[in-house]
Amino acid sequence: MKFFHSRSRSPRAGRWVGVALGAAALAVGPKVWREVDAYRSRDHGLTAYGERHGRAHIADGDSVEIGGARLRLLGIDAPELAQSCEGDRGAFACGESAKAHLAELVGGRPLACAWDRRDKFGRGLARCRAGSLDLGAAMVRDGWAVAYGGFEAEEAEARRDRRGLWAGHFEWPQDFRRRERGGARHFVDGEDEW
Repeated sequence: MKFFHSRSRSPRAGRWVGVALGAAALAVGPKVWREVDAYRSRDHGLTAYGERHGRAHIADGDSVEIGGARLRLLGIDAPELAQSCEGDRGAFACGESAKAHLAELVGGRPLACAWDRRDKFGRGLARCRAGSLDLGAAMVRDGWAVAYGGFEAEEAEARRDRRGLWAGHFEWPQDFRRRERGGARHFVDGEDEW
């Protein structure tokens, strides 16, 4: 290891490399910290445990996949894909309609998602945005999902204006999933029906 102690290099050259690297760090550092602070100051609604950014595959009305990460939109519950509802023109596939509406909201744009916990299936419970649009809030406001621990004001607005699911009769998604156990709740003409 004699080459580390070679006298052919000037000790001053090493110092100048160190000074140059330090100056570069000082020049770039403030910009990096400004970007970090700007990101932290945005309203993500949670401290990130995980994050994903990019194009999404829409799995259903409240689930997406980005880069192999399966994510469920936090605070909402959309009809299951196999679920049907009653509208003005009779029965329709409201689960498929909810999925189509989420795809329309995304519009092929990349998503920015952040989560701080997972559900029992290992999916990140995420707040996702397409540009500045909060997808969970938009799904509930447009009536294609119900509030599930968040977005109660958006649900009240959709219910009042009879948007999406609220325009007809539907079984609550959580009740649809546990129908075999009985006690499912239905929404009929503005009132809950048991």
